[in-house]
Amino acid sequence: MVPGCRDCPPGDVTVARSAFAHEGPARQAVHRLKYAGWRDVATALAGAMVSVAGPLDADVVTWIPLARRRLAHRGYDQARALAVAVGITIDRPVIRLLRRPVATGPQARRGGADRRVAMRDAFVPVRAAPPRVILVDDVLTTGATVAAGAGALRRAGAREVVVLTATRSLRGASSRP
Repeated sequence: MVPGCRDCPPGDVTVARSAFAHEGPARQAVHRLKYAGWRDVATALAGAMVSVAGPLDADVVTWIPLARRRLAHRGYDQARALAVAVGITIDRPVIRLLRRPVATGPQARRGGADRRVAMRDAFVPVRAAPPRVILVDDVLTTGATVAAGAGALRRAGAREVVVLTATRSLRGASSRP
């Protein structure tokens, strides 16, 4: 089990790091990125994400993709915006490695068990993954989404999957920083 990632199966996620708790100004920044189209927020969040990650020795950066309908509704993918900003910050290529063939619906109101069920087979690789991948998303809650993405990347050949998120929901998490 990865510390801070309750639903990540052992071995799928090498390490998971989040820049901020999902509260206050950080939560507002993610919401502006996600729902108000403030794409420039991604650059600031990416800088913070990289700073908490420690040394990053990765071949590529990729992201947790939105479902087609949600992407059409929003007009852009906030996780992709974060991944591009992370890639620029650490000078690594940003490559789409995952596809979301099924719309899983919003995860925000679901508990851990429901999220794991909804995320089963939610992602498929679009190409072979290099050995070391950074997987970016906006918020880490239970870890079910990133675990599903990391599992697909492992099946596509990744040996290490480092998860970076802008924020981490502390609801139900331990009180450790």
